Order: sequence, then C-alpha cells, then structure tokens
Amino acid sequence: MIVRLMLVLLTLAIQTWSMDRCALVNKLREANLTVKGYTVEDYTCMAYYMSRYDTSLHVSRSEYGVFQINSYWWCYDGETPGRKNLCGLDCTKLLDADIEDDIKCLERIVSDPNGLSAWSDWGKNCEGKDLSNFTAGC
Repeated sequence: MIVRLMLVLLTLAIQTWSMDRCALVNKLREANLTVKGYTVEDYTCMAYYMSRYDTSLHVSRSEYGVFQINSYWWCYDGETPGRKNLCGLDCTKLLDADIEDDIKCLERIVSDPNGLSAWSDWGKNCEGKDLSNFTAGC
C-alpha cells in the first residue's frame, strides 16, 4: 500500500512544472507586456493566487496553467461546449513548462475590457495593493 502511494505521488510530482517566482518575473519582463498599465507585479501576484506558479495546474475542468486560463473563452480543450478559443491554441499547450504561449494569451485576455478583473483572485488579492514583494530580488 505504501509503495503504491509513493508511486502515485512520484507520478504526480513528475507531471508538475512549478516555476519559481523570479523565473516567472523574468519571463514577464522579457515579454514586455504594456497593456492598460498593468505591471509585472500585477501578473506575478495574479499567477501566485491562481496557481502558486504551477504551469501544469489543471484543477477545475476548464482552467489551465500558471494563469489558470479558461477554456470557454480562450483555448480549445475538445470538451467545452460553445467554446470561443480567442487565443487560438490548444489548452494543453498551457500546461507545459514553456509559458511563452501562456503569456501571449494573457496579453490577449487583458486587452479585453475586463483586463485583469477577469480573474477574481487578482481583484481580491492584488488590485490596488503594494505588490513590490512579488518582484523583489528578481
């Protein structure tokens, strides 16, 4: 029983791609997102509260990756009825360690009228707060 549990945990660990905070900060800085005045701190804070920087997170049926991007509007999951796929990508691309496509989709999402308010966790935990700790030391 213990051996079986260890194998399950090992399998889950292998399939998880968490990045550290500074790695995400650096990727966001490289992308140079300049949408609606949002900062790298805003994006990093949102990612922390949405996924704890886990690029492979797929907890709910319709949320994917480090930014927990929704499959109804933004990507194709092959299951969600009435999907829009406004980022033009397969949702599984949001679950790997390469987050360049995630960042491009993030840019597309925040360009819409809701901006980062599309993520309730950003509004609840990040909006209007001092977020300098999210990029400190990076």
